[in-house]
Amino acid sequence: MTDVILTSPFFGLTLTAAAWCAGCWLQKKTGLLLCNPLLIAVALIIAVLALLDIPYAAYSAGGDFIKLMLGPVTAVLALNIYNQRAILKEHFLPVLAGCLVGSLTSVGSILALCRVFRVEEALTASLLPKSVTTAIAMGIAESHGGVAGIAAAAVMVAGITGAVFAPLFPTMALLGMAVLGFCSLLLNLVRDRERQLAWSPINRYVLLYAAVYLTGALFSVNLSSSLKPGLLSAAFILFAVALYNAVENRTQLDTLLTFMVIAAAAVSVYGILQYVFRWGYQSAAWVDSDMFSSIEFRVSSTLDNPNMLGQYLILAIPIGGAKLLSARDWFSRVFYFGCCGVMCMCMLLTFSRGAWLGLLFAGAVFVILLNPRLILLFPVVLAALWFVLPDTVTARFASIGNLGDASTSYRVYIWMGTLAMLKNYWLCGIGPGADAFNMVYPAYSFNGISAPHSHNLFLQIVCDAGIAALAVFVILLFVYFRMMCTAVSRERDWPSRVHQIAFTAGVCGFLVQAMTDYSFYNYRVLFLFWTYLALGALCARRSELPEGRLLS
Repeated sequence: MTDVILTSPFFGLTLTAAAWCAGCWLQKKTGLLLCNPLLIAVALIIAVLALLDIPYAAYSAGGDFIKLMLGPVTAVLALNIYNQRAILKEHFLPVLAGCLVGSLTSVGSILALCRVFRVEEALTASLLPKSVTTAIAMGIAESHGGVAGIAAAAVMVAGITGAVFAPLFPTMALLGMAVLGFCSLLLNLVRDRERQLAWSPINRYVLLYAAVYLTGALFSVNLSSSLKPGLLSAAFILFAVALYNAVENRTQLDTLLTFMVIAAAAVSVYGILQYVFRWGYQSAAWVDSDMFSSIEFRVSSTLDNPNMLGQYLILAIPIGGAKLLSARDWFSRVFYFGCCGVMCMCMLLTFSRGAWLGLLFAGAVFVILLNPRLILLFPVVLAALWFVLPDTVTARFASIGNLGDASTSYRVYIWMGTLAMLKNYWLCGIGPGADAFNMVYPAYSFNGISAPHSHNLFLQIVCDAGIAALAVFVILLFVYFRMMCTAVSRERDWPSRVHQIAFTAGVCGFLVQAMTDYSFYNYRVLFLFWTYLALGALCARRSELPEGRLLS
């Protein structure tokens, strides 16, 4: 009797319909964007087939009926387009240009990423038509040597990703790159059984930290609000492992670092223009108008917050300095000097005291590791800056630690409230995200101070995932600095050594500002930090990497 039911076409149809209804019910019940009906239906069908050991052929007997409808349903879509023909005629050129640019961007980005991550041709042909309808994508993939099943899956992933994560862009553009990189690594390992996973000393702690952090999200006081930041953070953390394995030669590493400097310079130029023309949003909370009435504008560029921009530049400026010191011709020296100049100018215009302090600390570490005797010049440089810089900047810097400043007292009160809260939640934390934080923190806040987070990276890690997460993070940093210092002490190749120093100094400066702010709520900064660790690990063995080609 069971065999008759399983081999009946109605089994596949019934299972598909039931799974779809369950997905719709779950999304309506939870209201979560992650509970996309199609995503839930696919997961449920796979689970049922796997758990009950039902052959896929038995399911596809009924599933093929649904697949047969893909063609007619796709053709019916043309009816809606026809009904809107008047609007299409009115906006024909913008629609045509948008379709053309979108198509080229979709195909070009997939082709470039597949080349960078060394994806085989059959898989590349299967992924290229991901942004068309399933029925057409399967035909395109097969005609170019691809696999129809993978093409169909790529179309579904692209559609589901757009439907689920559209409200989160541009963060999700980074997530797409992270997921693609990690999946490409897994596919390459499966395809090439002889390939060994490149293993940095920090990789095991990166994986462990991601696991602990995700566990903290699952044990959150508010699971529905913590799940999204927990998953996003874990994906960005894991990208460090994928990136470490994706870069296979020195040319790829150096090119990537060059583009990072150029991107940081472009962000800085936009920030300077933002200051000149007063572009963008300004929050009253960014400046104490009573104490710093002369500061009317703080630049945030593309990072939405001056302190986050400062964190980003702390990481970027040392790379620019390394490129400048390792440049072999005058054109490159002038170029990188200009990049460093605009980044430093933009850093000043953030008026972020924590970022300034972090950059000075990074500079001191850079100089000490480069040549310890140069540290004697540091007081002279600081004194010269004190007289050269505008009074607005020096007064802002001199106010560090002044509790009369509203920003400083605000942070101190938040730290006191957070520490009081963690006395009861130190083991597992309260879960990632501002919603989870504000479910518990208000009961412990001092002077009624409200905040989205603890304004301290280390305190917030405990808030998000408990003391175990902080312990793993500290061990990871210890292993990273030990790896980098060992590489610097043994390195004889000048460009490799100066890059190792830069990545050591950048992380040091970042951690100094992290004492006064929590930047991982900004996923772009989070993504950059973990990418930075992976690139630092690669620079630790830069001289051992083969020259190679950019696209191998």
